[in-house]
Amino acid sequence: MGIGAFARAAGLSQKALRLYDGLGLLVPARVDPVSGYRYYDAGQLEQARLVAWLRRLGMPLARIREVCALDGAEAAGAVRAYWRRVEAETAARRDLAAFLVDHLSREGSVMTVNEAHKPLRIRYAALSDRGRVRASNQDTAYADARLLAVADGCGGAGAQASAAVVGALREGVDAEPAGSLLGALAEAVERARHAVDGAIRAGSAGSAGDAGDAGDAGTTLTAMLWTGSQLALVHIGDSRAYLLRDGGLFQITHDHTLVQSLVDEGRLTPEEAASHPQRSLLVRALGGAADATPELRLQDARPGDRYLLCSDGLSAVVPTAEIRRALTQIPHPEQAVRDLVALANASGGPDNVSCVVADVVDGEEGAAVPESADG
Repeated sequence: MGIGAFARAAGLSQKALRLYDGLGLLVPARVDPVSGYRYYDAGQLEQARLVAWLRRLGMPLARIREVCALDGAEAAGAVRAYWRRVEAETAARRDLAAFLVDHLSREGSVMTVNEAHKPLRIRYAALSDRGRVRASNQDTAYADARLLAVADGCGGAGAQASAAVVGALREGVDAEPAGSLLGALAEAVERARHAVDGAIRAGSAGSAGDAGDAGDAGTTLTAMLWTGSQLALVHIGDSRAYLLRDGGLFQITHDHTLVQSLVDEGRLTPEEAASHPQRSLLVRALGGAADATPELRLQDARPGDRYLLCSDGLSAVVPTAEIRRALTQIPHPEQAVRDLVALANASGGPDNVSCVVADVVDGEEGAAVPESADG
């Protein structure tokens, strides 16, 4: 069959067939040595139609090549895993679209949140500990009346990276107007990204023997910027933010790890992910090879809410039920962070552990109260 007839039968354009030939994805059965005209066998139609269908799914060509090399059952599993990943990404975009609709609606409304409700304040505490195994602490935890943050550094310059991102975030949010919550956080995060890159370069230059490790450094970041009625959340990596509301504990961030992506694709169960040997391997972080853009969104606050920001030194070691119990039973943020760190260390303390706990209270209860504890 000539390329024209084959294209019509397969539902592909001749241009697409030439592209797939160049990629080795769908090679013609014969090419005229003089004219260069391509000829295909009728037996190639099934693969050509499969390629066309996969392209309609939006599957990248490199992934299509992998699927076409598999047998029927394995190919079906690969398509299933790909589509689950697409659905997870679509859900994330749907959440972003819902946020944007809500955010733009708020901007157009005459009455602001602060005008409609009494102002709220926070009581907060932060604590970071090196744990029982690690020789040094690469975590950074910080809390004040406006900013709550946890960063977990990794690599040779991980400690510098986590300190740099939180330091730059503190300076950045102070430099931005309080009325532009997401704008303030986005600008601050961009400054923080540059600060992390600078810290990693400095770490590489200052440690010739470990330059490779320092160059691979990076940091997670989970932070919340407070205005008195709302929190803007920034998140990247596997540090987490939780919300304790009406007795229920909800994880409000999504881990950017290899095993979480496998769970999203249906290739691992949450139970299998918890004990997976690569459960700490990040696919998104600030700095290093996994450098990517953090997620940003708004979070409404209510009186009585309690927020926990923590590194995986807590969440990977202490069961969620125990975390919830501590947050529910301990009234003061300072004691809560101390007890959470103690829980992690009682479970072996295999990693650095950092926690920030913040309670949302009515404005009448007084000014935002720092209860910082430095470990």
